[in-house]
Amino acid sequence: MTARALRQFRVWLLPHVRSVFSFPNPVNEVAARVVAGMVAALSLTTVVTGQAWLMFVLAYGFLARVATGPTLSPMGQLATRLIAPRISEPQPVPGPPKRFAQAVGLGFSTAALVLHFLAGSPEAASAVLVVLTVFASLEACLGFCAGCFVFNYLIRWGLVPQSICEACVDFGSTRA
Repeated sequence: MTARALRQFRVWLLPHVRSVFSFPNPVNEVAARVVAGMVAALSLTTVVTGQAWLMFVLAYGFLARVATGPTLSPMGQLATRLIAPRISEPQPVPGPPKRFAQAVGLGFSTAALVLHFLAGSPEAASAVLVVLTVFASLEACLGFCAGCFVFNYLIRWGLVPQSICEACVDFGSTRA
């Protein structure tokens, strides 16, 4: 491949990669709540059945949503393309708090994996998944996003720059 062809390929490829590895802003609150319901169901199923391999599915979903929003997440695709449009009109909310919440979920699901498979403590892993189930259920059923709530405080305390989420500076604009 010539240097010119390589440059042309790079010019063509970079916008495509950026479009895949981006998080939507705003986010459809309805779809986010549907995904939260699926996360709660999968977490609870993992705990009840003892099928530890489901933790990998859970962690992958969070990783995919942190990196790409719904693009590479099966739950995200199901929620945004099939379920949410049939439930309600889109309800836009700022994206950065939702991305932060997904990152927190990734932390919980990764902690459960580490506790189960590396530390040999399936009970501790189950406890972490129960906490995840509770918080995902709060978002799915009541619209309370604990990650969004914390994100807003991080902005208020100056730990996250206001430029990350201009819409979040008006603290009433994101449903916590």
